[in-house]
Amino acid sequence: MRIINTWICQINNSSVIPIFGDIEINDGKIIGITQKEFNLSNLDKPSKPDDINAGGRVSTIPNVNYHDHIYSRLAKGLNIKGDTSNFPNILKHLWWKLDSLLDLEMIEVSAKMAAAESIRNGVTYIIDHHSSPYSSENSLGTISTVLNDFNLRSVLCFETTDRNGKKLSDLGLMENLNFLNDYSSDDSKSLLGLHASFTLDDETLGKASELVKKYDWGIHIHLCEDSSDVTLSKEKYQSAPVCRLVKFNLLNEKSIVAHGIHLHGEEFDEIKNSGSAMVFNLDSNMNNFVGLQKFKQIPNEIPILTGTDGMHSNAARSFKELFLQIRNTGLSFDDAFNFMIRTYFNQYDFIKNIFPDFTSLNIGNRADLIIWDYVPPTPMNEGNYWGHYIYGILERQIKTVVQRGEILMDNFIFRNIDESKILTDIYLQGEKLFYKFNEAE
Repeated sequence: MRIINTWICQINNSSVIPIFGDIEINDGKIIGITQKEFNLSNLDKPSKPDDINAGGRVSTIPNVNYHDHIYSRLAKGLNIKGDTSNFPNILKHLWWKLDSLLDLEMIEVSAKMAAAESIRNGVTYIIDHHSSPYSSENSLGTISTVLNDFNLRSVLCFETTDRNGKKLSDLGLMENLNFLNDYSSDDSKSLLGLHASFTLDDETLGKASELVKKYDWGIHIHLCEDSSDVTLSKEKYQSAPVCRLVKFNLLNEKSIVAHGIHLHGEEFDEIKNSGSAMVFNLDSNMNNFVGLQKFKQIPNEIPILTGTDGMHSNAARSFKELFLQIRNTGLSFDDAFNFMIRTYFNQYDFIKNIFPDFTSLNIGNRADLIIWDYVPPTPMNEGNYWGHYIYGILERQIKTVVQRGEILMDNFIFRNIDESKILTDIYLQGEKLFYKFNEAE
């Protein structure tokens, strides 16, 4: 097939270079790119039957969600009992209550819901942090199977924690290991999932350390999302969260630390020296009133990623929120744009280290791309691309999604996905969770 009349936003040497033309795809790869002049009068001319006519719209690499919680998808309209005025109580009365009620059927439909929402938002790569402590066995395999069925790629982990006792903690570690051994593939990768320092004792961190060393693994952990992580870690373990991770050699260039709001100077240096990436989840941070990132204190050397923390699947919205928040700290437009460009390529490099065949929209690459419902209102080139991206492209919906040469969605309509069936399955499991949640203490 061909995608014709599109702005192809290729990545070359840490730059995005938009060219206008046609993309030829065969056997899941980009086999040809024909550059031509942008001409409004030619955009609606008839094309071949298998062609997708972008009509002058913009094609980019797919969006990536660097920190999702697929298990949270059914958490809409639940009757939350108890105080939720601070973060520990939000965990206690909502998230820890919800994750304890999940079964494999609920997990499966949560993955279907996340997959459909992600495709609508042009997200075809998901890094997820899963929690279902009383239904841990094969939970990651269940999620992976669904995402593979939707032709999405993923990096999965199970949230190991001691908050439910040592037996369930060990089962959490085991689920991470079983997934690594039984389900890892070119499309499904794994990290070792850990909840947060204040719910992990030294014995469990020691076991995690042995696994990281043995399997050359990275971890995916919540780090200092709220000040309670710091205070409780010091009270229970006489050490701050970052110090504990360093002590057990858990930070490395494959690892992701989520949030990092309540970190300070030397702690940032430890993360920088480890090579770990930090993922911002700005919508979630504001929703939970846990604070804002210390943008000006974070060393440039720390790779920055953006995620949704399970609040939604719109990775583009999270990226735009980052721009608005750093502008609101007083950074000039030049400095803010430079921060965003650096973050964009931090994300590109990180996902490419996990999936070396991640596309740059050049000939020979995997045919993974998204078409935004955006026709540039002014000329677009390498010099002004980021102005179009921040203020134009990110504000528009995704019109078409292509993954490995397969059309997942075109003209806002899913291909080969029975959306009605999915919505029915989601509601049936959501209704079950609704009543279980309401009855639980």
